[in-house]
Amino acid sequence: MDLNVVKQFTDLPGGRYISQGPNSGEEFRENYLRPVYDYCLENDENLTINLDDGYGYSSGFLEEAFGGMVREGYDGKEMLKKIKIISNDQPSLETQITNYIKEAIKEKKKVKFIKK
Repeated sequence: MDLNVVKQFTDLPGGRYISQGPNSGEEFRENYLRPVYDYCLENDENLTINLDDGYGYSSGFLEEAFGGMVREGYDGKEMLKKIKIISNDQPSLETQITNYIKEAIKEKKKVKFIKK
């Protein structure tokens, strides 16, 4: 399945949280990424996310969208396998998003360790 951020969400991505204004990473995660990813999980499909033609993605937007999925209980390792990022405009976004997911996995493990 494909998710084109510009065509399906916005070409002007905002900040991290909905409270910070329109088109936030939190809004994208809740209203677009999560439902589409859930569909892919239920139907054993991979998800391709196209980030081209947007007017800049802040680190807060990307971390909240993708790292936030892990913090909310999604399996980050599975996300890394099932999600493919396309950004011909900014190829480094794929690495950036991968790193946000990996960092969220690490943080989640630390929290589980501390709770025990």
